[in-house]
Amino acid sequence: MNTIYSILGTILPFEAYQFTFMKNAFLAILLLTPLLGLLGTMAVNHQMAFFSDALGHSALTGIGLGIILGLRNDLAAMLIFGIIWAVLICLIKQSGSASTDTVISVFSSTSVAAGLLILARGGKFAKYSSLLIGDILAVTPQDLFWLLIALIGTLILWALLYNSLLLTSVDAWLARSRGIRTRLVECVFVIMVAVAVMLSIRWVGVMLINALLILPAAAGRNLARSSRQHAAWSVGLALLSGLVGLTLSYYLDTSAGASIVLVSALCYAISFGVKKIRG
Repeated sequence: MNTIYSILGTILPFEAYQFTFMKNAFLAILLLTPLLGLLGTMAVNHQMAFFSDALGHSALTGIGLGIILGLRNDLAAMLIFGIIWAVLICLIKQSGSASTDTVISVFSSTSVAAGLLILARGGKFAKYSSLLIGDILAVTPQDLFWLLIALIGTLILWALLYNSLLLTSVDAWLARSRGIRTRLVECVFVIMVAVAVMLSIRWVGVMLINALLILPAAAGRNLARSSRQHAAWSVGLALLSGLVGLTLSYYLDTSAGASIVLVSALCYAISFGVKKIRG
C-alpha cells in the first residue's frame, strides 16, 4: 500500500490527498463508483429504482439479527441477511402477486422497522446511527481489498450475463422464448446488487445509497444512444461525482456522501437539459 500511496501523492498534488485517510477514500471511490454505476443501469432498466433503498434498510435488520445470533462481524450479518432479503423480494416480484414498487415498499418498511426495533432496545441505536449517513473517510486497506474482489466478481458476472439481463429487462417473454432462464438471471442480479450495497453501506449510508446507485445511471440514460453507451456514461458520471464530491467535502468540511450525491444530482440535471435540447 505504501507504493500506491506514494504514487497517489505524486499524481494528486492537492493538499487533501496528502493524508492517508483521503487516499483510502480516493481508492474506495475508484472501486465503488464503477460497481454501483454498472449495477445502476440495470436497476433503472428493470424499473427497480428503490430496490437498493430496501436493501439499505435491511442492513439495520441484518446487524440486529447478527447481535441476537451472536455474530461479531457486522459485515457478515449484513451480507447474509441482505442476500436473503434480495432473493425474497425477487421471488415475490416474479410471482406477480403485486407490482414491483409495492413489493419493494413492503420489504423496505418492514426491514427498517425491524432493524430499529432490535437496535433501539436499551437506547443503543446511537451506536449504529453512523450507518444512516456513512463515512467514506473511515475506509481501511482491508475494506479496499473486499471492494476490489466485489468489483472483479461483478465485472465477470456482467460479461457473462449482460445480454441476458438486457433482454430480460426489455421483454421477459421474448427472453424466455430464447431459452434464457429469466428468473435465475434476475436472482443473480439482485444478489450482485445486495453484495454491492452491503459492502458500501458503511461508507455511503442508508439514506444515500439509493441515490448513488440510481442518479448516475439515470443521467447516463439521458445522454446515451445505446445500451453500451448507457453503461459507459453511468460509470463515467459515477466516477466524476465521486471524485468531485470527495474533494469538495474536504475543502468545504461537509459530509462526503452528501457531497457526492449532490454532484450526481447536478449531473442528472445537466443531462436532462441536454436531452431536452436534443429534442
